[in-house]
Amino acid sequence: MKIDLNSDMGEGFGPYRLCDDEAMMKLVSSANIACGFHGGDPDTMGRMVRLAKLNDVGIGAHPGLPDRPGFGRREIPFPADELRQQMLYQLGALMAIAKAEGVTVSHISFHAAMGNMVNRDPVLADLMMDAIATVDAGLVVFVTHGSEIQQAARRARLKTLALFLADRAYDAGGKLVARGLAGAVIKDEAAVRARVRQFLLEGTVETIDGAVIAMPARSILVHSDTPGALELAGIVRGEIEATGAALAPAAELAD
Repeated sequence: MKIDLNSDMGEGFGPYRLCDDEAMMKLVSSANIACGFHGGDPDTMGRMVRLAKLNDVGIGAHPGLPDRPGFGRREIPFPADELRQQMLYQLGALMAIAKAEGVTVSHISFHAAMGNMVNRDPVLADLMMDAIATVDAGLVVFVTHGSEIQQAARRARLKTLALFLADRAYDAGGKLVARGLAGAVIKDEAAVRARVRQFLLEGTVETIDGAVIAMPARSILVHSDTPGALELAGIVRGEIEATGAALAPAAELAD
């Protein structure tokens, strides 16, 4: 079996960094690079692209809302077309930086509130997916299985790759538990190891209330801003290798 290991990266700016991006890039097979709105800046984006190229890591855009103080996690009621333009602005910026380095952007993964807003509105989801397809019909869209984004991407004839979030709790419906609730972010290394092993061997995950649900995904995400993210990513990669699976970037696994 092949599986992708990805992380949201380059989410600092200027001299500020959330994690050791250089070390993280040696562990993952795909990188979702912040594009300057919720985090990141042109210099950081360039550094991330060069690191990805050096480590043969798939490059993805990670667009978010223009809300640095809230790290893109606060919903802001922008009109639908303005959200579309914000996404295109960020995607285009990363594509230009990548092209200048002799590489290409292969996927896109929405950040936090922007993703939540798109996932809740099928009309907005279609608007966003149609825009992505117009820019590059070969881009892979990272999705949650069964989500509005996944369905809209398929309508737009875009490839998708479903994610399993190793450091986030799920409810019985397969949705992420809101970050403000106790237990939503999983920081314990033993717990992450057990969750990843269960996902890899059984294709399931235990929910926050103890139920077991199917998790049909081919990519595992570790957030770089989770405390101990580098150690958690190392654990995830170790579990992937221990089960005999091989790492592969998103572009190789999407359907």
